[in-house]
This record gives sequence, C-alpha cells and structure tokens, in this order.
Amino acid sequence: MASKTNSSTNVKRLVVTAMLIALATVLSMIKIWQMPLGGSVTLLSMLPVTLIAIEYGVGWGLGGAFVCSLIQTALSFSKVLSWGLSPLAVVGCLLFDYAIAFTVLGFAGLFRKKGVPGICAGVATALVLRFICHIVSGVLIFGSWLPEGWGNPLIYSICYNGAYMLPELVLTMAGTIILFKIPGFNKLIAGNAE
Repeated sequence: MASKTNSSTNVKRLVVTAMLIALATVLSMIKIWQMPLGGSVTLLSMLPVTLIAIEYGVGWGLGGAFVCSLIQTALSFSKVLSWGLSPLAVVGCLLFDYAIAFTVLGFAGLFRKKGVPGICAGVATALVLRFICHIVSGVLIFGSWLPEGWGNPLIYSICYNGAYMLPELVLTMAGTIILFKIPGFNKLIAGNAE
C-alpha cells in the first residue's frame, strides 16, 4: 500500500511541476517590456518556477528550474546566435543568461518553512541570484559592447540588467504576496512544506 501511495505522490509532483513549467513558459512570452540585447519584464513568468521550490523544496525546485532553463535556452537560441558572438561567448551567454540564471530560481524554497515572510525571502534570494548571473554575463561576455560614455562594464551591467530585473523582482514579489494572502492557497502549499 505504501508503494502505491509513493507512486501516486510522485506522479502528482511531476504533473504539478510540468504544469508550472508550462505556465512559466507561456508567461515568459507575455512581455511587458523588452530590452534591446536580451532581458525583459514579463507577466510573472518566474513565479510559477519559484512555486515549484516553495511547494516541494530546493532540490526538486532546482530540478524543475533547470528544466525551465532548458526550455528558455531552446526558445532563445536563434536570437543569441544572431548577435554575432564568438562560439565561446555563445556558450558563456547560454550558461550565465539561461542555464544558471533560470536554475537558481530553485533556491526560492530555501526558507519555505518560515511562513510567508520566509517564502518572500526565498523568492527574493532566488531573483537576486538570477540578477547576479546576468551581471556576470554582462561583464564577461558583453563588456566589449560597452556603449560610449560608460567607462566601467560592471556598472553598465548592473544598470542594464537592473532595468528589467528590478521590475521583474517587484512584480514577482507582489504576485507572491498576493497568492499567499489567499487562505486556500496558503493551506495548499503548507501541506507540502513540512
């Protein structure tokens, strides 16, 4: 009997994760604002990915976020190739701006057992880690594309990536707070966060 229950739980976990990844992918295509060299403010596209980690923990969250990163990489691959980067820069961009940047969203479950404040802290931590990945990419890969008047690639990368990541952070945090203010939603997640 225990084996059947575990199997049922695993199937449910896989189905919920797949649905959240699909929702994140669809929401990533609804762009509120698009930056010229990649990056955009979307309609809460990171929230479903963070919910995977909040509901099932960091380990499962990192796995789900990695799958999401592969989808985002596939969707953006031709765009990245069109920028005229060297092969090494393309690999670096795909790693820092896609694979690692989206996978770190799985850290949103770090403080999930600490209630809504912990959940918000975990989501903020995950988004800041993603922001750092984009900053590193901006300095290492796109630093040579520095516009005239910008002397420091680090400052430029912080400003460029902050222009979309800060609004994305604010929207995702607002969405998280609103979701967890709904009593039924909070109970749904609380059952798995123990």
